[in-house]
Amino acid sequence: MRSSKPSLRVVKPERTDSKAPAAPTPMSDPAHRSHAEHEAVGKALRQTVSRDSHAKWKKPADRVDPITFLQASDAERLPDLVPIRWGRMLASPFAFYRGSAGLMAADLAKTPSTGLRVQACGDCHLMNFGGFATPERSIIFDMNDFDETLPAPFEWDVKRLAASFVLAARSLGFSDAKGREAAETAARNYRKRLREFAEMHPTEVWYARLTADDLIETLPKNKRKEVLDRIDKALDRSGSEMDFPKLGQVVGGQPSIRDAPPLIFHPEVTRLPAFKGVIDAMLAQYRQTLSEDRRTLLDRYRPMDAAIKVVGIGSVGRRCWILLMMSTSNEPLFLQFKEAAASVLEPFAGASAYPHHGQRVVMGQRLMQPTSDIFLGWVTGANGVHFYVRQLRDAKIKPLIETFDEEMLTLFAKSCGTVLARAHAKAGGVSQISGYLGAGEDFDEAMGRFGIAYADQAERDHAALKAAVRQGKVRVMQEA
Repeated sequence: MRSSKPSLRVVKPERTDSKAPAAPTPMSDPAHRSHAEHEAVGKALRQTVSRDSHAKWKKPADRVDPITFLQASDAERLPDLVPIRWGRMLASPFAFYRGSAGLMAADLAKTPSTGLRVQACGDCHLMNFGGFATPERSIIFDMNDFDETLPAPFEWDVKRLAASFVLAARSLGFSDAKGREAAETAARNYRKRLREFAEMHPTEVWYARLTADDLIETLPKNKRKEVLDRIDKALDRSGSEMDFPKLGQVVGGQPSIRDAPPLIFHPEVTRLPAFKGVIDAMLAQYRQTLSEDRRTLLDRYRPMDAAIKVVGIGSVGRRCWILLMMSTSNEPLFLQFKEAAASVLEPFAGASAYPHHGQRVVMGQRLMQPTSDIFLGWVTGANGVHFYVRQLRDAKIKPLIETFDEEMLTLFAKSCGTVLARAHAKAGGVSQISGYLGAGEDFDEAMGRFGIAYADQAERDHAALKAAVRQGKVRVMQEA
């Protein structure tokens, strides 16, 4: 087997010259200190916030009831879908964890903080990493969910990632020793790769990406064919072409979205004569957030139908529309208009610099990913609801965690650590973080211990949900 260290290639991404204002970089240092000077500042910080202190998690005496905390957002969601959200979270402690980013944000705000901020993902668990197609139609491995992105302390993302590996290991029946090893592996690769990025030229970091070939080289030989087959299948057709037979139908010569209640359905509003005008107005507004070349591409499609689609776990109940568009050559394009609420980090890390939360998501995604969906944009819907827009699925490859053995989980942790380091480094200002983390394994080991402690907390919170369901305090709908 070749070296298992994920490498990052430096290639030039596509141009994205939207006229929208540039994303702020609150982590930039206007003093232009040298890399060595920044590292010295980070190293000195260890005297006030030790790296070992990040291992600690103890439930505060005044911690809010987890179910009450999470129910607070139910009022903002579509009421008929809320039981689906709770049903999905009830499935396992790992599923609960995936749906409770806000609860963890409140907990992280009470843990030791370095004050070293990056453009954070905000919901950095292992299922938010995977493969997707670039505009050049190659597959890269990267982060793929930015609903909660916001400038925040770097360690919040690392801690959420570490605990997710412990919970995933437990869900697979692995020992806590293996879960802790995976958490430490993710943190170790984050630390090592971040040090490399801190020493690179800014353009080198900006163009760096983890390609499918890079990832495959790290895999055992008996796993490579399976991954290659999935990549070939994903690239064979566009995401919309693959989705249409499942999501679409043609009735009387008219393409439309197929209902599959309660997960895909047409609300009553879609049957009103004025609905077409609403869609046209939203498309016109969304179009203005795209660059000129992408507006031209969008104009080659016309809207045919729109419906609500339930997605994810934490997002269930948020308004998520899918819009079916067709070209004159009958090529389908599914766009997803996903509600963008305030980031769960905002009460603890400060308000977004952007008044529009769709723009917050888009700018954060562009800042953290090496290359992003060509249709990424934002729009304001009826009643002032903020949305961001992207293709529904564009050759996405989700990790099949349920098939992982212990070796694959550790290899996946390495790749996630690499990608997170690049995402944090892309905006710059990580030399102080590199100096703080250093060359030793103190931080890595702290993340392993934190991962175990917080996974225990997630299991207790999941047990609280089960009790609330038994007591009739939470209504759930569990899917077959």
